[in-house]
Amino acid sequence: MNRRQSPQGVSRRVLMIAPTSFFSDTGCHVRILEEARILTRLGHRVEIATYRNGRDMDDLIIHRTWPIPWRQHYEVGSSRHKIAFDFLLGLTVLRLLITRRFHVIHAHLHEGALIGIVLGWLFRVPVLCDLQGSLTAEMIDHGFISRHHWSFGPLWRLERWIVRRSAQVVASTRHFALMLRETFGRSPEALHTLSDFVDTEVFHPAAAPDAETARTLRQRLGVAEDAALIVYLGLLAPYQGTDLLLEAMPAVLAARPRCQLLLMGYPFVEEYRARARALGVDHAVTLTGRMPYVDVPRYLALGDMAVAPKMSQTEGLGKLLNYMAMGLPTVTFDVPVAREYLGDLGIYAQVGDADSLARRMVETLALKEENPARYEALGRSLRQRAQARYAWQPVGETLNRLYAELVD
Repeated sequence: MNRRQSPQGVSRRVLMIAPTSFFSDTGCHVRILEEARILTRLGHRVEIATYRNGRDMDDLIIHRTWPIPWRQHYEVGSSRHKIAFDFLLGLTVLRLLITRRFHVIHAHLHEGALIGIVLGWLFRVPVLCDLQGSLTAEMIDHGFISRHHWSFGPLWRLERWIVRRSAQVVASTRHFALMLRETFGRSPEALHTLSDFVDTEVFHPAAAPDAETARTLRQRLGVAEDAALIVYLGLLAPYQGTDLLLEAMPAVLAARPRCQLLLMGYPFVEEYRARARALGVDHAVTLTGRMPYVDVPRYLALGDMAVAPKMSQTEGLGKLLNYMAMGLPTVTFDVPVAREYLGDLGIYAQVGDADSLARRMVETLALKEENPARYEALGRSLRQRAQARYAWQPVGETLNRLYAELVD
């Protein structure tokens, strides 16, 4: 087979709509990035339309919107300013459809799907809608609206319209796919689960730096050489469980004084640094700010365990796959997505309970010290599960099949 062609022998022109500040080293962006790279690897020509801000990637074709003068920084999560960004993104997509020929529109998130559905209908280009969680549920999780707000009903109906109007819909988890079918009425024949995935050749225990480099990195981070290290990767926000994680740290340190927490992510870095000081745990908490995706494996490799206290019932939790591929025992809240990814290998805390989270973290730290054989076996099993269930190849096969169904 020609390595520049898809397994079906057909190379397609794909317009990917990314209504976010791509690329910004977050889970949503990683999915978009890796899907684009997979499609390129399979021989498709992918062009990405996205917001003005974000980091360019040398191996991808990226088209950006015009800037708006009153909003210069990155957009993360729900924001009223995204209305203006999405309007400009629609104009960018319109320009691309006028000047280029595309076989498929691959629209990420509900805003991208809305743009794709309208303009795809106008230019007769089929649309695949790639969703990572519920639009209205995400707005509630982010504190943008409540279920009792006047806007909830219209937004819920808009979400249902988007889900039903897309030619094909892929959901990032089985739990969310079930929600799309049962809550929003998406017909099962045009609904597919396309799980988050991980490149297990990049995220690998072998990414661990040598002893001297590891010492240098720890010194740079302010982490003691003999401290057990808890690692977290992702956005810093209440709905991600960042507040609860910091609230759990006093109890963790009381039981395990020689441990530290490495928080890799953004935004609100200074606010959470102040919160750590107020809780009296700042000596044991290091906040790195934005962590470049290329550097993530070697920093995760410094960890003795990982934590993912996200509380959303519908959004994806892709960081778990990075942890699994690195062979890191992981504590998480007992939400459906975590169960789907980790299965019986997860270490689960009661949702929203900082004390429960602290107990599970202490138990995990103790496991390495008191039963190293079991600790190592757990890490191996996590990596094997990531390799068996969440490798990139099935993603490429699924997208090729769905594109063929849309176009042929």
